[in-house]
Amino acid sequence: MLMPRKTKHRKLFKGKIHGEATQGSDIVFGQYGLQALEPDRITARQIESARRSISRHVKRMGQVWVRMFPDVPVTSKPAEVRMGSGKGSIDYWACRIKPGRILFEIGGVPMDLAQEAFRLASRKLPIDTRFVQRSSRGG
Repeated sequence: MLMPRKTKHRKLFKGKIHGEATQGSDIVFGQYGLQALEPDRITARQIESARRSISRHVKRMGQVWVRMFPDVPVTSKPAEVRMGSGKGSIDYWACRIKPGRILFEIGGVPMDLAQEAFRLASRKLPIDTRFVQRSSRGG
């Protein structure tokens, strides 16, 4: 499971996810990408599940890049606990995703195989996504 080795603060505020993604919105490593269309938090388990479905579908040929990292600790208190007595313990790690962010990239596989792999992976994620291709002028 992905999580940071060390953080500056143990627990964070929830925060809001505003605006469009400016960083990480272009395909850099591979030929095809999976782009987010709406804002949300994606958990480390969801990232790993989607990554596994991609690598299983392409039968480990080509290369897969994960372009997000869960660095936000999400806390929760146990069920049926009285109010007060501080903030809950860390339950899971998540990644804040803005619309336009490239979530996964893939290279070295045919387009139809990459499209199907990303379709399977998008079923594992809580947000709407779309298949994008590297532009010819982009490098």
